[in-house]
Amino acid sequence: MRLPALICVVALVSVSCGGEEAASLSTFQSVSTTKGESAEHSTTTSGIASSVGSTTTTLGVTATTNPFARPDWLGMRPLPLRPDGFGEVLPTPEELTDRRLETIDMLAPPQDESFEWSAGPVPADVLARSSWNEECPVTLEELTYLTMTHYGFDGRRHTGEMIVNTAVAGDVIEVFQQLHRARFPIEQMRVIRAEEIEAHPTGDWNDTTSFVCRPAVGSSSWSQHAYGLAIDINPFHNPYVRDDVVLPELATAYADREGVRPGMIFEGDVVTQAFDSIGWGWGGRWSSLDDWMHFSRSGR
Repeated sequence: MRLPALICVVALVSVSCGGEEAASLSTFQSVSTTKGESAEHSTTTSGIASSVGSTTTTLGVTATTNPFARPDWLGMRPLPLRPDGFGEVLPTPEELTDRRLETIDMLAPPQDESFEWSAGPVPADVLARSSWNEECPVTLEELTYLTMTHYGFDGRRHTGEMIVNTAVAGDVIEVFQQLHRARFPIEQMRVIRAEEIEAHPTGDWNDTTSFVCRPAVGSSSWSQHAYGLAIDINPFHNPYVRDDVVLPELATAYADREGVRPGMIFEGDVVTQAFDSIGWGWGGRWSSLDDWMHFSRSGR
């Protein structure tokens, strides 16, 4: 057995670990660890851009351009509503046809090159900005708050957050450990607020998340997200498509799966293989619609 290249702190209520570890599949009663990942490299198969910007000199003044800058209108332009309540499906803005935007750091970035994670009860401040309430189909005690390292499209490492069902927390950590090792880019991993669920659609969201207390799309039944048993990854790059419905509504360029771009998910890639390894189903394999962002324990 190889010695762990990290220090783990285990308490009665939480577990946090740094380093390239594999969490126990269903519980936090045991944690197996392996050595850390190899050093950074400038080019990757995941398509993360290695450039950090360009400089332009005019009349003796040098300016740096950020190639990953987020458009200032992102999330600010409400769409006309359709009779079914969704936003009007529109062509993808030119700035988003090959979307590689920087990650907004809500949490402190990782301290070293290894995969870092923490798991424990949902903190009060996180609960206050989440969508959980007493009418949700899962109790607060059945949920776990995770933080995990991920790569952004900016080529940098960030700390994301997610609320999941405690029964699958170890499996979820294992999946994102694999994505981190492959340097698969994730734009933003964060907890969704309650007010966002009913907000007027802008069609440009791209949050990787799990627990959201809401019904399934086009249904009155609870979504698997409402149980913390489903995860959406890079929704804009991997939209939901059914007939004339595209979600997010401005992601029509990504409904064309022939044009391969970073952040997209395909059969047999590192993302589908990682979720296959824990027995989860993928919405990209459904026959009635395509939900390329969506993975769930039940396969629904």
